[in-house]
Amino acid sequence: MGRTEEYLASLLPANPLWADELEQFAKENQVPIMEPSGIHYLMQLVRVKRPKRILEIGAAIGYSALRMLEAYPGTTIVTIERDPERYQQARTNLERLDEDTRIELVLGDALELQDEIHEKGPFDLLFIDAAKGQYQKFFEYYSQMITDEGIIVSDNVLFKGYPAGKDDDNKRMQKIGDKIRSYNDWLISHPHYHTTIVPVGDGIALTVKKVTGR
Repeated sequence: MGRTEEYLASLLPANPLWADELEQFAKENQVPIMEPSGIHYLMQLVRVKRPKRILEIGAAIGYSALRMLEAYPGTTIVTIERDPERYQQARTNLERLDEDTRIELVLGDALELQDEIHEKGPFDLLFIDAAKGQYQKFFEYYSQMITDEGIIVSDNVLFKGYPAGKDDDNKRMQKIGDKIRSYNDWLISHPHYHTTIVPVGDGIALTVKKVTGR
């Protein structure tokens, strides 16, 4: 971490105790959650946007959904998790914090739940943070459920430097990085959306619909 990153990290606000506990659990159990700078950036987006409804692809242990709700308690969230163990961990965390009424947790593969999720929309914010090789499909399936003024947020789009050409012997990570790079290229050149990639956390892509006639 360079001096600038260290300085920015020093400016991050203190977490509530429950968030520290979830971060520690994620670290000890190798559960991928957003990096501190990334989650605080996402929370600020939620504060600015004040979405009435949020759709999250990839609940994991419920950390990011809970942080988004913390940022704007006026929202309601639908979050999808396909791993039964992670789903149960998320369920436990939501119930422990008494947030299982404002955050609806859905068990299943997001690639198979379009009809069910469509009935719960529309949404003002879509947050994609699940299987990296499926990002384009997630976007294609669920962007149609986002309001015209909504925003789509994709996490890990810089993926530890691999999409930019990081060279090492980890073939698995390179393969994922190649898939993310393809997604980034597709997203940036999409004819119906504007996208900006922000180098915060592990890279966040912000996407909005283009205004008709511009």
